[in-house]
Amino acid sequence: MCGIVAYTGSRNAQQILVEGLRKLEYRGYDSAGVCIQGDKGLNLVRTKGKLVELENALQIGPLTGKVGIGHTRWATHGAPSVVNAHPHTSVDGKIAVVHNGIIENYSIIKSALEKEGVVFKSETDTEVIVHLVHKFYKGDLAKAVSEALTHLEGAFGIVVVSAQEPGVLVGARRGSPLVLGVGDGEFFLASDVAPIVEHTQKVVYLDDNDMVVLNGTYKITNQANAEVRREVQNIEFSAEQVARGNFEHFMLKEIFEQPNTVLNSLRGRILPEGTAKLNGLNLVNQELRSIQRVIIAACGTSFYAAKVGEYLIEELSGIPVEVEYASEFRYRNPIITDKTLVFVISQSGETADTLAALREAKQKGATVLGICNVVGSSIARETDGGVYLHAGPEIGVASTKAFTSQVTVLTLIALLLGRMRRTSADEGMKICKALAKIPDQIKEILKLNDQIKVIAKEFKDKENFLFLGRGYNYPVALEGALKLKEISNIHAEGYPAAEMKHGPIALIDANMPTVVIAPTDALFDKVLSNMQEVKARGGRIIAITDAEANLGKLADYTIVIPKTLHMLTPLLSVVPLQLLAYHIAVMRGCDVDTPRNLAKSVTVE
Repeated sequence: MCGIVAYTGSRNAQQILVEGLRKLEYRGYDSAGVCIQGDKGLNLVRTKGKLVELENALQIGPLTGKVGIGHTRWATHGAPSVVNAHPHTSVDGKIAVVHNGIIENYSIIKSALEKEGVVFKSETDTEVIVHLVHKFYKGDLAKAVSEALTHLEGAFGIVVVSAQEPGVLVGARRGSPLVLGVGDGEFFLASDVAPIVEHTQKVVYLDDNDMVVLNGTYKITNQANAEVRREVQNIEFSAEQVARGNFEHFMLKEIFEQPNTVLNSLRGRILPEGTAKLNGLNLVNQELRSIQRVIIAACGTSFYAAKVGEYLIEELSGIPVEVEYASEFRYRNPIITDKTLVFVISQSGETADTLAALREAKQKGATVLGICNVVGSSIARETDGGVYLHAGPEIGVASTKAFTSQVTVLTLIALLLGRMRRTSADEGMKICKALAKIPDQIKEILKLNDQIKVIAKEFKDKENFLFLGRGYNYPVALEGALKLKEISNIHAEGYPAAEMKHGPIALIDANMPTVVIAPTDALFDKVLSNMQEVKARGGRIIAITDAEANLGKLADYTIVIPKTLHMLTPLLSVVPLQLLAYHIAVMRGCDVDTPRNLAKSVTVE
């Protein structure tokens, strides 16, 4: 949510800021703006809508200067509008700020400032920040920002610039991510590394309560205003990886990357004796054997991957598993003991609700492990250990390759725990052998893209879909429904197939397609019965099944995936659902990579 880019150096700031904001579009936004430090003060341009509106405005009135801040806003306080767009400026126009997060006590601060005569221009919580900085400014921007931060409650990542201090930028974070890029005589600040990677591979991930001052060099201080050292790290991917290449959309590119991303998640982690090697867990075997209960906390697509993980861990290891919505976890006083292992899953590693769940679990004494994709992210730094996905940057708002990578990693975790408890070596080696085939099997499914496009054309105008699955494929049904509603604005629901007759069957008719995931596993005959119930009521069926299935005339359209172990079918069955959602959205003229109202990284509660 919200994207921040800032630059100070020797180059034209406008171009760097706009290009950086383009790299952050996937975070979701409704307005954009830039502020550049010029010879005669701060120059500000803000627009409502997509970034092209800002670009058009800057073509008419370009800004010159070598220091600036930029922002894409995802509305929280105040409707999308030019006046609510960032950057926000002080009353005298000499200080400007961009902000990602929510200031929880903004109304109290606003009332106090209004009593002092400050006139507010916007409805945003952000505006209190710039007025506080202006209030405390006595010729030292860093001191003014530091003082203002002591009055703020809530989450923020901010960057501040002043007309009175040439070349200076001040950034700070608490709860919302902020990354420092260290170039050759130039510096960058951004919400994540995407806008930085084409300029430098060297970054510093700021910690909570860090403040950084850029003035020809950089200095980081903590909440006590003491200087601190943070490790300079190398970005592990290239600028080419955050480009679309020959694909029309990032989402399609990322769907087609899955043979490689699943392979990367497996690479070096499968052992010949039929188990997994996951050094990042930072737990010895004795500690893993003592675990009596597992909790997995996640949101959105990661939650559905966690549901697959629940089935995997319980089947292979016999350890009871609970999957929790991270947004609810800390509000219900969860029962945690020293024998509870908590996993938190987040593609970005910055999801606010998942971070809160992590901190609550640690507060209660649990060992907390992370599963995330972004090296150096908050979750990666705050957990006791964990596993990186190594899926590369995921730009499309609707997660695809992260889901399959998360399920792959959860399979490895389940295998590791299982081999320590009740999964035999033969069974373990069977699973490893089947896992090794998954990347090539996904390649085979991707060859069905044209067939799936034909199915999408048939159903693109429907306004309701039902997705059904059983066992391991129930979470896949949930994920398939989520993908469709995320990017196509079609109402869709996922259900366990047997639950259809406990309510949803009332809605089934020829105008409500039913997508059924029906591999030939132990529940195949049960799913066939559910399909017959749909057909008996005039429903139309799109079936996802494997090569051994015989569906007769039950399905109107059948998408055949390769055969694999029942526990690994989610890695295959989800891919046609991703493609189906993608093509329907494109045919409906939807903004696939940045769907309305959604943000890639939800960094506010």
